[in-house]
Amino acid sequence: MTEKRRPAAFRLDKPKPEAEPEKSRPEASTPRKPRAVRADDAAVVTPAAFDVFDEEELALAEPPPASPRRRPSRLGTVFTAALGILISLAIGLWVDQLIRDLFARAEWLGWLAAGIAAIALVALLVILARELAGIMRLASVEKLQLRALDAIARDDPGAARSLVDDLSGFLAGKPETAAGRRTLAELKDDVIDGANLVRLAETELLAPLDAAAQKLVLDAAKRVSIVTAVSPRALVDVAYVVFEAGRLIRRLAELYGGRPGTLGFFRLARSVLAHLAVTGSIAAGDSLVQQIVGHGLAARLSAKLGEGVVNGMMTARIGIAAMETARPLPFSAVKRPGIGDFLLALTNFASKRQASGASKD
Repeated sequence: MTEKRRPAAFRLDKPKPEAEPEKSRPEASTPRKPRAVRADDAAVVTPAAFDVFDEEELALAEPPPASPRRRPSRLGTVFTAALGILISLAIGLWVDQLIRDLFARAEWLGWLAAGIAAIALVALLVILARELAGIMRLASVEKLQLRALDAIARDDPGAARSLVDDLSGFLAGKPETAAGRRTLAELKDDVIDGANLVRLAETELLAPLDAAAQKLVLDAAKRVSIVTAVSPRALVDVAYVVFEAGRLIRRLAELYGGRPGTLGFFRLARSVLAHLAVTGSIAAGDSLVQQIVGHGLAARLSAKLGEGVVNGMMTARIGIAAMETARPLPFSAVKRPGIGDFLLALTNFASKRQASGASKD
């Protein structure tokens, strides 16, 4: 008979292999031989310990106010002025030669051309005067903004009182500011701190105008959302958004006392676009989609109405930038309007439109 085997214990996990003896490294003094590196070798990048885009609050936060734009180059201004004078002289010589030729053809034709040229010259001078006045008003708005920032930073009561007087005169034609101007006239000497006086002027004078401006922005965003939701072509969407944005910028400037002309409007539109570029608000991007989805609104809207809401929110962003550009004072005491102030109202409006359309069907 075979001998019985004694019981023994066995390990269920595999034993770890013994560590191989570390190979002897070459001495530090031995130079490394050169070798070729392939261009398609993947580079190893170590991520940072903190990524700003991983923080939802920072990603959805409102952009900071834009810094004032730099003054244009004097050399470019001189070149533009010289070129304009040269073109004007060329046009004048052409008109003079035309009138001389008409006098040579018939005397009454020459006098008719001279009278028409005189009427055109007077109309041109009136147009230039109006454009210059509009540009000066926009320049006054920019100066008031810079003076307000300086008075708040230095807390200078003298500069603040001078600013409040100029602001009251600038907004004297606005009936919405009548009560605020009376309040400031009564309390101006009682406020000692310059920064508090500027904030009081902002609250009393600009708060009613801000409410009207937000209504203008919301109405423009609603019109854009409706038109772009029913338009059959993307080109029509883009054209109407540009048209509505331009009209909104002009209306906001007139509301705050700017009243720009044609040249002033282009200057104001350029400032608004520069503001959007600096603050990063021109792109709706993922943050806007996250806001819509986060409010649970995407499931309640159809595809076309959803596109209309996004276009309306883009119009609202342009309106917010136009408010900050055309406003005589920067936002300090009054809360700066954000995209969330218009999101809920616009989506509720789109939802009602969708419900009314479904009931009609």
